[in-house]
Amino acid sequence: MVETQQCRKIFISLLVFCIFYSINVLTVEAKTHYHVWDVKYTYKFPDCYKKLAITINGESPGPTIYAQQGDTVVVRLTNTMLTENVAVHWHGIRQYGTPWHDGTDGVTQCAIMPGETLDYKFVVDRAGTYLYHAHYGMQISAGLYGFIIVKLPDGVSEPFAYDHDHTILLKDWYHGSTYEEAVGLSSIPFKWVGEPQSLLINGRGRFNCSAADTASGVCNATNSDCSPYSLTVVPGKTYRLRIASLTSLSALSFEIEGHNMTVVEADGSFVEPFVTKNLYINSGETYSVIVKADQDSKRNYWITTNVVGRKPSTPTGLGIFNYYPNYHYKYPTTEPTTGPFWNDTASKLAQSRAIKAHHDYVTAPPPTSDRVIVLLNTQNLVNGIYRWSLNNISLSLPLTPFLVSLKHNFTDTFDQNPPPDTYDVENYDIYSIAENKNATSSNPIYSIDFNTTVDIILQNANTMSNATSETHPWHLHGHDFWILGYGDGKFNITKDAKSYNLANPIMRNTVPLYPYGWTALRFRADNPGVWLFHCHIESHFYMGMGVVFEAGIDKVGTLPKSIMGCGKTKHMINP
Repeated sequence: MVETQQCRKIFISLLVFCIFYSINVLTVEAKTHYHVWDVKYTYKFPDCYKKLAITINGESPGPTIYAQQGDTVVVRLTNTMLTENVAVHWHGIRQYGTPWHDGTDGVTQCAIMPGETLDYKFVVDRAGTYLYHAHYGMQISAGLYGFIIVKLPDGVSEPFAYDHDHTILLKDWYHGSTYEEAVGLSSIPFKWVGEPQSLLINGRGRFNCSAADTASGVCNATNSDCSPYSLTVVPGKTYRLRIASLTSLSALSFEIEGHNMTVVEADGSFVEPFVTKNLYINSGETYSVIVKADQDSKRNYWITTNVVGRKPSTPTGLGIFNYYPNYHYKYPTTEPTTGPFWNDTASKLAQSRAIKAHHDYVTAPPPTSDRVIVLLNTQNLVNGIYRWSLNNISLSLPLTPFLVSLKHNFTDTFDQNPPPDTYDVENYDIYSIAENKNATSSNPIYSIDFNTTVDIILQNANTMSNATSETHPWHLHGHDFWILGYGDGKFNITKDAKSYNLANPIMRNTVPLYPYGWTALRFRADNPGVWLFHCHIESHFYMGMGVVFEAGIDKVGTLPKSIMGCGKTKHMINP
């Protein structure tokens, strides 16, 4: 008996030691990556045309953040813009335990004022391809954006092989200022932002300078900053290309002349591989594709990106797929590929449906949900101003961030009436121009019971223009969701729910909603905080296309004073 007790004590001691040792090993292995950013306006020539751009340490796109799964990232951001606030969202990073550093002005923080500094600190809890970008006003249009690359732990590999890893960031580029765009969108009469002047590949494009622009120095076609992006490859080698889009408006197609691409990752989730010549990509989406340098190495090939989803007036964005040892800026002798037809919704929908979870990495969704929220996406006139609405509510962000208001029980800072979970499904005609007379501009939030499962049905409809419905990429902060399905026409919960993919749905953070169609999502509300869900087209979100979810606010820790200083929090930043 005594020997048994001694053995039990020794076993428990060894177990405690092993647990303690494992925890310390994990702590030692996890690293902290420090970045110091100076955010300011700088004159840039990304497409040869001179424009003020918001830069990080003088650069746009900004520096790529590299880390390993489980590491901590600290970004000390100082706003040295003289007259403009700023906030930065870490797109795809779920912010478990740090909801106040999601970087969303009006939702999780007060924006950083001129001359002020904020330390963003968060853990990157899983490997994948992610992004960061401005989340104040319309500052993505001004150039504040970049990559976050999170590597797998040591000794763990992806379910695909490659020799080299490269990043390609796509962007549409406007020559006007964000102030001009914002004023036009909120004015009577309404002034639309229009189509972009250029498409950039890794911050480089080519605008056709006029003689007048050249003479005035506004446009300089010989500036090295607007030389085409060139990717040099070695014949026979295999390349992983991490392709992402942070466009302000445009849905894009992406091609490498003469080469197939195998899609293997989407928004940090491994994909059951499939081959394509053309990759459709919306704002906020990230993909990894595998490309083999297996073509004639005596020549170079075009890398092209084109506008789809809207009738394009923007020239093709150009890069060069350069076979070593060719001269890396030598233009191919062929004509650039023009991409698919801009209004070929069927092929875009086919690609979306082809994206399934890799068979070795399937995380099955809960078989049923606890709540279903159907969001009808419409365009409306609210007090004579064009707005986008969900179930007749157009989101207007409050002066005091939702997270702070809920944590401190401020009840007078936002609309306390719960927004509707659905719309008049039976009587609403999604194909006609509806007046939507009851549309309002407000800021209620959806309170979700913590750790419950929620289905979101995105329902598209006609805009205020005849026979017009647009593609909208929807992004959820703080979570990934399962994509259960897509469909045409009006969603029928009795019929369409039976066709959900519950076997191998992909988990993502951004998903397209196609014209006159629906998209069904499922997520687990297991991350305490306040989370934005919105269209990633910048002008659409500015015009109100978004909703806010709250779950487990009582589980959120003490908020740092560094995120305060606006609205009712002005008096809370000093002890």
